[in-house]
Amino acid sequence: MRQSHLFVTTLREAPAEAETRSHQLLLRAGYIRQLAAGVYTYMPLGRKVLRNIETIVRQEMEASGAQEVLMPSLQPAELWRQSERYEVYGKELMKLQDRHEREFVLGPTHEEVVTELVRGEINSYRRLPVTVYQIQTKFRDERRPRSGLLRGREFLMKDAYSFDAGWEGLDLTYQTMYSAYERIFDRCGLKYRAVQANAGAIGGKGQNHEFMALSEIGEDTLAVCTLCGYAANLEQAEVRRGTARSAQDCSGMPAPEKFHTPDQKTIQQLEQESGIRTEEIIKTIIYTSGSSAFAVLVRGDHEVNELKVQQYLGCGEIALAEHDRVQEVAGVGAGYVGPAGLSVQILVDAAIADMAAAVTGAGEKDYHLRGVVPGRDFPLTHVGDFRSAAPGDVCPHCGGGGLEFHQGIEVGHVFKLGTVYSEKLGAGYLDTDGRSQPVVMGCYGIGISRLLSAVAEQNNDEQGLSWPLALAPYTVHILLMSAKDTEQRELAEAMYVQLTSLGIDTLLDDRDERAGVKFKDAGLIGIPVALVVGKSAAEQKVEYMDRRAGSKEIVDIGEAVLRVSALRTAPDAAFM
Repeated sequence: MRQSHLFVTTLREAPAEAETRSHQLLLRAGYIRQLAAGVYTYMPLGRKVLRNIETIVRQEMEASGAQEVLMPSLQPAELWRQSERYEVYGKELMKLQDRHEREFVLGPTHEEVVTELVRGEINSYRRLPVTVYQIQTKFRDERRPRSGLLRGREFLMKDAYSFDAGWEGLDLTYQTMYSAYERIFDRCGLKYRAVQANAGAIGGKGQNHEFMALSEIGEDTLAVCTLCGYAANLEQAEVRRGTARSAQDCSGMPAPEKFHTPDQKTIQQLEQESGIRTEEIIKTIIYTSGSSAFAVLVRGDHEVNELKVQQYLGCGEIALAEHDRVQEVAGVGAGYVGPAGLSVQILVDAAIADMAAAVTGAGEKDYHLRGVVPGRDFPLTHVGDFRSAAPGDVCPHCGGGGLEFHQGIEVGHVFKLGTVYSEKLGAGYLDTDGRSQPVVMGCYGIGISRLLSAVAEQNNDEQGLSWPLALAPYTVHILLMSAKDTEQRELAEAMYVQLTSLGIDTLLDDRDERAGVKFKDAGLIGIPVALVVGKSAAEQKVEYMDRRAGSKEIVDIGEAVLRVSALRTAPDAAFM
């Protein structure tokens, strides 16, 4: 491609709304343009990177045995009601009606549609297993789109769905897809971790893992063991439990002592003004779920993990109780609530059950209690893991390492769905005995457009983007320093013709622009190799610039062509 014909405009400054580095550079280098909040056009450079990602994904999906389909984006809302996800997704579903007032949604995912498809196509164990996938635009009505392609309302996704005759088959398919994902992200040059995760609105009761691109701007926190490699999303990270005290440990201990704590509502105030260590304090937090209220107890230096609470109770969304509800339940405002005497259900984090005695709210304004004994002064009926893991916690897997935290961007997620969709939508098969059984499902997603942004976030420098070879829009960028210089122009044209004839994707900057402008634009665009045709053209030499290595060298044109040609056969991993 001649750059004089390329549909691209670079920007000297990033738009004010672009906060992350990847968002800024993708806009400045002309890869994307915003149409509306969370809605983007992919310019030719951006589309080429997407196609490179899609090629890798298709190759690995086909190698895993998956077959490509293309399902409608427009989905009948009735399918979502049958699966009971219509209300779960709520306002994030893009909804519309046709002229006959039939309700449809624009699909954020395709579990319902693919289950309906398989229900009509497969009726015998002889047709199983099967895995299908597609690469398609998805829609999600995000409340606050942000970070460019990382959280948009319209995005490109690869979603695959597997169907097996039993859980053993699903286990094999799941591992096959998990390994395929590792190869995909390795080939894309991504620094990532696979972590245990929560299934969220996709559902299913089986195992699931998120693939997280490591990045300081990531919205997700990963807890990783320093010794054994255990890794989990903070939402799902387990906490290793100690040995709880036995009931007889309470014998002979004095009754709780009430003491004055005026205007000391927070943990920090109790620590600073009363000299109480945070790990000696029990926080009593009142929550509501629907019309019900309950209390969760965690240590002063810990935080409630609301997802774990929801999973334990088997309920939907929970929320912190409003002031009036706290007053109604506990007889006092937040900050002085204690577990003693509460009539609502009390969930006790395991770390609380291990405490010999603690400081709690006294249930009276401006007062706290010291010497409160768990199991004596409040019940230990519901003890469990209700807190978020913290840096330095002992690994729940090996018990030897400590947990350290990293930020990550979710780029892929694999799920064992089981029969949650097939039972609700009636997708079954006849087994070897002629009995009807529900198919056992898995689903596997990769955010294609999100992956583009995540790779850009990890691969940039002070000049601009710096693409891994496997994803770069072009392999080589020929920079003609002076379009008016005959020798330079002829050499640049000859190299361009030779490289393109070899099947090497080449961008020739043939514009009548200053050298400084060309270098600036090349730095922004981030093609792995640049061949600078300048004053050495008379000697049939060019400057070979390896963008990712940061090296420059004057070489003969024959050597330059050989080096670029060798890139075609180099493994993807060499350019990570």
